[in-house]
Amino acid sequence: MIVKGLLVASMVLCSSLALGAEMTEEKKQDLRAEIDTQTQEILNELYEVTPGAESHIANAAGYAVFSNFGMKILFAGGGSGKGLALNNKTGERTYMKMLEIQAGFGFGIKKFKLVWVFIDSADFNSFVNAGWEFGAQATAAAVLGDEGAAMQGAMPVSPGVWLYQLSGDGLALELTAKSTRYYKNEDLN
Repeated sequence: MIVKGLLVASMVLCSSLALGAEMTEEKKQDLRAEIDTQTQEILNELYEVTPGAESHIANAAGYAVFSNFGMKILFAGGGSGKGLALNNKTGERTYMKMLEIQAGFGFGIKKFKLVWVFIDSADFNSFVNAGWEFGAQATAAAVLGDEGAAMQGAMPVSPGVWLYQLSGDGLALELTAKSTRYYKNEDLN
């Protein structure tokens, strides 16, 4: 029994070391292609559910698209995701990661997709280059002045920053990005 336990522990350690090893260029290209495909699928889904989102995103300084998988068991939970930030002015693409931590009682598994829209280049650049830590929970359908029709289905996060959230059922009206950190994926950029 002890030998079996040591064997399992050794296999886990070796697997962990292998995962931490330098990624080959071929693997990096495969991961970039996977994220590019995922990004387009999420945008297509958003445009189908919220047709006005396409012009909103096209007219923004930039946007970022993420897919997240999270789990909560008892008093703790978390999630992770990957995504792509695109600068509409320069065409530059930045591959990113997200990490989410949740506290409070609950059970569940949730998969959702986020599309961040940045009206201002400064906000977009801050998101991409400095990373963001985001901690909020809101439930709302947002309409702000003249932008309301163009932003239908998006929630304001701060002035000039909007967020669309898609769940398995389409557009979600609840923002669940709690204690989430967004940062560059150094392996893919």
